Amino acid sequence: MNKNGVTLWFTGLSGAGKTTISHVVAEVLKSQNRNVEVLDGDIVRLNLTKGLGFSKEDRDENIRRIGFVAQLLTRNGVIVVVSAISPYREIREEVRGKIGNFVEVFVNAPLEVCEDRDVKGLYAKARSGEIKQFTGISDPYEPPVNPEVECRTDLETLEESVAKVMNKLEVLGYLS
Repeated sequence: MNKNGVTLWFTGLSGAGKTTISHVVAEVLKSQNRNVEVLDGDIVRLNLTKGLGFSKEDRDENIRRIGFVAQLLTRNGVIVVVSAISPYREIREEVRGKIGNFVEVFVNAPLEVCEDRDVKGLYAKARSGEIKQFTGISDPYEPPVNPEVECRTDLETLEESVAKVMNKLEVLGYLS
């Protein structure tokens, strides 16, 4: 197994801070001349998984496709930074099993905090019924049971969250 390649899988509610933390982590890794690719859930949905809806089956297929790309990159020595809500525990575990070198980062913020941040106005639309099957409102989010890293974005700074992720990568031997 190539110890240099790893998938960092950022999961959490919309607005929890996945994209923010994952992008800073990616920039730090790139500044260290590491081979890094970012798979952001929103961007992947526009390109790789266009046409999939938000049923459980479609969400699972979305995560499987992201996982497949992450697996290919990881086995070729790339540090893959995935930022995707990925609400269902079982599919995250399936992807973890296929990738192998996998670090789950639970970006944890209470629902109220995520709703307050609601930069895209999605929670308001979900609450009004305009958006159906919205994670955290009308669709479940199953938090990780034992993530390698938990970032509490309501209680810690961005710098503290980034440091937690970077420290875990060092402890696990991915950054030698």
